[in-house]
Amino acid sequence: MKKSIALILLILSTAAGCKKKPDPIVPPAKATLVSPMQNELCTNGRVVNSTESTVLFDWNDSQNTESYELSIKNLLTGIVIIKSTTQTQHEVTILRNTPYSWYTTSKSSRVAASAQSDVWKFYNSGPGEVSNAPFPADITAPSMAQSVAVTNGLITLYWTGSDVDGDIIGYDVYFGTTNAPTLLKSNITEGFLAAVSVEPNKTYFWKITTRDSKGNTSVSAVYQFKVL
Repeated sequence: MKKSIALILLILSTAAGCKKKPDPIVPPAKATLVSPMQNELCTNGRVVNSTESTVLFDWNDSQNTESYELSIKNLLTGIVIIKSTTQTQHEVTILRNTPYSWYTTSKSSRVAASAQSDVWKFYNSGPGEVSNAPFPADITAPSMAQSVAVTNGLITLYWTGSDVDGDIIGYDVYFGTTNAPTLLKSNITEGFLAAVSVEPNKTYFWKITTRDSKGNTSVSAVYQFKVL
């Protein structure tokens, strides 16, 4: 009797082990952007009026993805346009003579996780332009709301500038303890400023003005960080 029971249990366990396991749910992969290209002057938009044009945003298909969320940020105002689509391209009407950044987010209804593409910047051309303002500088470090430990009360500020014309000639650094920082140093030709004096337990604010050889300027967002 005991042998019979053992045999039955063995058969049942073997049958259970032969059942096919469900396929794992794989999250979406990030898409690869195509156009507008990184740091390019976008001139292929369809002109709507003197202030707007319709631009085609294009990216490659990503695996395990059902839909995409397209995010387009006006780098002068910070306003973000968000569009949803199941396709890999989408037309959006945006302002002319204006710098933008854009990226896509790959999504699937089967899983909560999503995947964000790289972020690209471009300059949407305007009427009769012969030169374009630089992109607002990207603040690198300290990053927004970062808590920073310093040595000897000094810190180095880092940023990255870019311009479709490639004619940046310098940067001005604004720095202070209020959200309206004042000029600390001008005509910096590198993407950093070393030996900036700070004190512990204080919050600092800073921004960068970028200038090019044609006299065009752009201003970054104001960033803040706290010294420990």
